[in-house]
Formats: sequence, structure tokens, C-alpha cells
Amino acid sequence: MTKEHASRNHAHRRDLMREHLAHQAARLMAEGGITDHALAKRKAARQLGASDTQHLPSNDEVDAALHSYRALYQHDSHPGILRQLREESLAAMRLFAEFNPYLTGSVLSGTAGVQSDINLMLFSDDTKAVLLFLLKHNPEFEDGEWRVRISGHEETVPSYTLSGETGVQTHIIVLPENARHSGSRHPETHADIAAVEALLAG
Repeated sequence: MTKEHASRNHAHRRDLMREHLAHQAARLMAEGGITDHALAKRKAARQLGASDTQHLPSNDEVDAALHSYRALYQHDSHPGILRQLREESLAAMRLFAEFNPYLTGSVLSGTAGVQSDINLMLFSDDTKAVLLFLLKHNPEFEDGEWRVRISGHEETVPSYTLSGETGVQTHIIVLPENARHSGSRHPETHADIAAVEALLAG
């Protein structure tokens, strides 16, 4: 076997393992209620005896496998669960309409399941505005901080976790206004109120 052929063989085996890992991680997320990609990938690698691998699949690869898994094995239950999460997201977005909310994460991408959280981005230059709004409307929430990259710089921004009546948690991060116009958002990954309404109407 030539060196080049052996190298191609090795790359092929590595790609196959990545694919196996992606599908195993997807199954763990779909059936085991794991919502953290990194945790699902590590667990999948342990289960497949590849915990020392340096070639874990990307989150996008796991999400693609998760889409396939849900379409194949959860096609009866999943659409209803996803619709309910999107309806809850829209209700929250309408509540926070003055902060120009965007929906991100698994509820938007369609990979969300029963254990999934809702992820929203709000925008305000007044870091206390959302906190005051929450105190006024008095839902249960916890406040914290989140590290994000804005215009190439690492920044700490306020974050809030709300617990809904259905038990679904909504995670909110508050970004400065200039981040809203940075052009780094895409329709597949960030949806405003109109886009979520269109998603539900479709």
C-alpha cells in the first residue's frame, strides 16, 4: 500500500468515525434529553470507544444528524413539541418587543426537543432597562452574565433566565444596540418577530 493510499484510508476511517459520532450524539440528544452539544459528543465518543479522538464532529454535523433522527424516529411527536416551543418563543418576543428580540438556537433551527430551552437576544444600550422591565412584569427570573464577541472584542453582557409556566426556560442575553446593526446575523440563525410568525404560519 502506498503512503498516499494509506493516508486516504486513514482519512476515510476518520470521516466515518466522525459520522458515527455525530449520529450517536444526535441520538443521545433526541432520546436522552441532552441539550449540550459538547456533552453529547463526549458521551458518544466514550460509548463508541473513541474518547481519545481529536476529530469530534462539529455542532452543525450533530444538528444535521439530529434533524435526520427526528424526521425518522420522532416524526409523530416532534412537530407538535417544536410548534409549542416556537409559540412560547413568539409570546416572549412580543412581551420584549421594545428590545427588538431575535430567536436563536435549537428552537429556531428545528432540532429542539422536550428538554430544550428558548434562546433570545435583546438589544439595549441601557444595561439596566431589561432588568427593570423584568422587575416590573415580575416573572420568575435569575440574572447573570454572558461572555460574547462583539465587533471582534470579548465583552460581558447581562443575561437572564426565565422559568415559564410550562417548565420551559428562556435564556436572554442583552446586547448593545450597535450589535443589532453589525450584519453578523443570518435568517437561518437569527429570527425576529416577523420571521417567527412566518415560521409558524408556514
